[in-house]
Amino acid sequence: MLVVKKFGGSSVADKERIFNVANRCIEEYKAGNDVVVVLSAMGDTTDHLIGLANTINPKAKKRELDMLLTTGEQVSVSLMAMAMQALDVPAVSLNAFQVMMHSTSRYGNARFKRVDTERIQHELDSRKIVIVTGFQGVNKYDDITTLGRGGSDTTAVALAAALHADRCEIYTDVDGVYTADPRVVKNAKKLDTITYDEMLELASLGAKVLHNRSVEMAKKYNVELVVRSSLNRSEGTVVKEASKMEKLLVTGVAADSNTARISVIGVDDKPGIAFQIFDTLAKSYINVDIILQSVGREGTKDISFTVASEDLENALQVLDANKERLTIQKVTYNEDVAKLSIVGAGMMSNPGVAARMFEALYNSRVNINMISTSEIRITVLVAKNDIEKAMNAVHDGFGMAD
Repeated sequence: MLVVKKFGGSSVADKERIFNVANRCIEEYKAGNDVVVVLSAMGDTTDHLIGLANTINPKAKKRELDMLLTTGEQVSVSLMAMAMQALDVPAVSLNAFQVMMHSTSRYGNARFKRVDTERIQHELDSRKIVIVTGFQGVNKYDDITTLGRGGSDTTAVALAAALHADRCEIYTDVDGVYTADPRVVKNAKKLDTITYDEMLELASLGAKVLHNRSVEMAKKYNVELVVRSSLNRSEGTVVKEASKMEKLLVTGVAADSNTARISVIGVDDKPGIAFQIFDTLAKSYINVDIILQSVGREGTKDISFTVASEDLENALQVLDANKERLTIQKVTYNEDVAKLSIVGAGMMSNPGVAARMFEALYNSRVNINMISTSEIRITVLVAKNDIEKAMNAVHDGFGMAD
């Protein structure tokens, strides 16, 4: 049996935790299984490196940032191989170039194109534990790229898919996937299973347990994921295709404070303007989420939408540079907002879910700024300082606690 195990930065933050992870992987190996381990950088290494870069050049090119940030994972995998060798178990560390994890060329947020498996398979055939750097790829120019924060999850799933692994385990500092962030909602409940679609929505909406692109890839290649704690032996949460059992009305609540609202005021009320605005933003790689368009008046309309906080400055610059072409009279923005979402496959067949959510927010005196829905999700935009109160109110309103 082939098992891929991914460990996050907190799981390998120091010597003791490195040996803890080494021993867990060695247990799997001694049970007769082939083991591939994917690691993130130790602890806060990535944040430290970003801070260091900012002291040298706050406007550093993304290519150079990728060159810098990928050193963190290389430190992790080499130390892990040393730890396993110290425990008399054969292990080898490999970076993205040695494996050849082919990616697109977009520095800072690349995507995998394909993964070569020959080197890993050769090392597995030699009965070694193979330890691979997460978070990184190699583009067509032979430059190192990074996959965006949380990208080590995607590395693990990509390897599991390419190697046809029997299991892909994602180890974090929590016991699994919860109905809400247990650090914010004290009575949040751990889920035994969750569907790919539900997990993808939660990951995209602020739940930080899994990188959203890793879930997307797992669904595409039918890789069964298990989210577990590296600090205890609990069973964790299985992420897989939908079961035929009756679904929970709402599976989870997610919050995302890393968001900003932009309003473009007074654009021409005619066909094609919305397309031009969002096409212009898309060409600058700016993702847009909740969108609200006002009723036209006197030949103009207003359009509001949300973007990730880190995209705000770029979005404002792009809109300002195209103000005349897009017929924009004025652009405003608000950073003091947050997204609150409920997700659940059971919502499709149950009317009144939105009303129940809005009632919970009303009872907590939380005002709603914008609303967006899909078949299995409802998202609202609220004031940032209301987000924890809102999250607890909605979680309790749907009776998701134990």
